[in-house]
Amino acid sequence: MHNIDYKKKSKLNPHLKRNYIWAYIFILPQILYFLGASLYPIIMSYVYSFFDWAGVGPLEDFIGFDNYKELLEDPQFWGAFFNTLIYTIGFTFISTSVSLILALVLNEVNLKGKGFYRTIYFLPVVTTTAIVGIIMQNIFGIDGLVNQVLEKVNLISQPVPWLVDPVLAMIVLIVVGSWKSIGITMVYWLTGLQTIPNDLYEAAKIDGAGYWTTLRYITLPLLKPITAVIFFLAIISSMQVFDLVKTLTDGGPFYSTETLELYIYRYAFASELGGSRVGFASAAGVILGIFVFLVSIGFALLGWIAKRKGNALKGVNSL
Repeated sequence: MHNIDYKKKSKLNPHLKRNYIWAYIFILPQILYFLGASLYPIIMSYVYSFFDWAGVGPLEDFIGFDNYKELLEDPQFWGAFFNTLIYTIGFTFISTSVSLILALVLNEVNLKGKGFYRTIYFLPVVTTTAIVGIIMQNIFGIDGLVNQVLEKVNLISQPVPWLVDPVLAMIVLIVVGSWKSIGITMVYWLTGLQTIPNDLYEAAKIDGAGYWTTLRYITLPLLKPITAVIFFLAIISSMQVFDLVKTLTDGGPFYSTETLELYIYRYAFASELGGSRVGFASAAGVILGIFVFLVSIGFALLGWIAKRKGNALKGVNSL
């Protein structure tokens, strides 16, 4: 009864009404931005995908699902799809594992200069990706710094074609992309590590547990909730890579590093293909969006299954 009276009183309070109005005013720009910059382009991408449209003029040439049919029959599209999967797997594995190791080291209480090291590892995150791609293109070039160093220490007898060989170019792309994002993933791991109570570590130390035992039975199990989130973010971001590929390899050599984002860009804006095909590119964007959505649903289902199993185990243990 007391709660009901409080709610009625709150509705009649002019001060609270003013607060609600100001709250809506402050979130209005974000809502308008979402509607204009996110929701509207997504909806129009679906519309454009059913037209043979070059991006200029009215939508007149309705072709139905012809863009999708042509897209699914295009070997270059499936090559870009396969390259995206390879990049996603390599990027996710390297960025998450290396960042976890760095987070474990930088989370040590007695480590001196932790703030400095965290800043150093985070700097690539705030560096413009296009600039990183241009710099790395020079570093991994035939006469670049990497080949010069390897030749000086007598590890190679002639320059390695890092960006000319298809396999090496993909490896370089994955390594550079992982290095660029390790800092932000490290912050995520540090956030998870700092939520673990120190009492658990102190109790384990009293019981005689060493570092590796503590890591295996305390740290890693308690990191499971944030691990799924980190892997999800890494996978989603890696499937939407564009600027690094464009500036570092431009999809080469021979489209061996072309991703879906770059494939869409070429047909929507690039002139080397003989003119823009915004309708066809929109169809490719729709398929990419559906793929990302399915991955998101898959992660949600895995999280739901894991949660149900955890609840089931708790119920069995309680018996």
